[in-house]
Amino acid sequence: MNQSQREYIHQHAKPGESYEEACKRLLVPKEDSSFQSFRAPLAPKRHAQGDFFVADIMDASIKDDTSSMEHPLFALRAGDRRVRVYEHNDTTIEVRPGRRGLATIHDKDVWIYCISQLVEAMNRGREEISRTVHFTAYDFMVTTNRRTDGDSYKRMGEALERLSESRVVTNIATAGKRERSGFGLIDSWRVIERNGDNRMVSVEVTLPDWLYRSVKAKQVLTLDRDYFRLRKPLDRRIYELARKHCGIQKKWMISLEKMYKKSGSSASLREFRRSVKLLAESNLLPGYQVAFDTTDDMVTFHPR
Repeated sequence: MNQSQREYIHQHAKPGESYEEACKRLLVPKEDSSFQSFRAPLAPKRHAQGDFFVADIMDASIKDDTSSMEHPLFALRAGDRRVRVYEHNDTTIEVRPGRRGLATIHDKDVWIYCISQLVEAMNRGREEISRTVHFTAYDFMVTTNRRTDGDSYKRMGEALERLSESRVVTNIATAGKRERSGFGLIDSWRVIERNGDNRMVSVEVTLPDWLYRSVKAKQVLTLDRDYFRLRKPLDRRIYELARKHCGIQKKWMISLEKMYKKSGSSASLREFRRSVKLLAESNLLPGYQVAFDTTDDMVTFHPR
């Protein structure tokens, strides 16, 4: 089955219908001679110069870059318009929101999806990757565990706007190179194709050079797929920190106050403490057990 056929199936699958069921309904059997005349209503975009990368690997492992896992680049609540300055060791970060507010950690799913596709392509020996990634909105929705209704497509468009408008000025080192620079969380985006309902079908996103260098250097870590099931932004941020720091250790301990700073949370320390306590009691953080010592205000993560 070629890419055109796969996109046709994704675009015309019914709500709740599995990929296999959609294949049986939408594609005629190979032994039927009319199969050779099959054409999707929207042909996949190709570029002769190969200056963008087509995301077409459905089983790619979920990857995130280590720098953004370490530092709070993304807001934990929608509509956050604070200019935030974060300093840690030799790294300084200033995050400036756009007119729609700062990009949120749920908006970061666009980053994660693109990073995952690029790293998997490199692992498979592909040579045509670039920092401009071309993908179908439906594939993005499915991979990131989102609904595929009209509101979800609208929210995706808003996320792309926040990502492009949010600005970061930092001296984060990537691929062994430290420089002070300013950039949008994505350089640019555009909708390539729309269907009859004016719903975005095909999207093109250009990642910032800073992030692309990090991906090319494979400064990434694999995330548990259940990361996309975490509803609370703070739980996602805490998972990132645990994944970044726990590594292959038997445990990782951090003071509540230090984790509060690393999280980028705009809540009070008291509210943050209550949220961490609830997370530890739920025992639902993917890949890790969380223990919170309320006496010493220490949080300990153990890989499951």
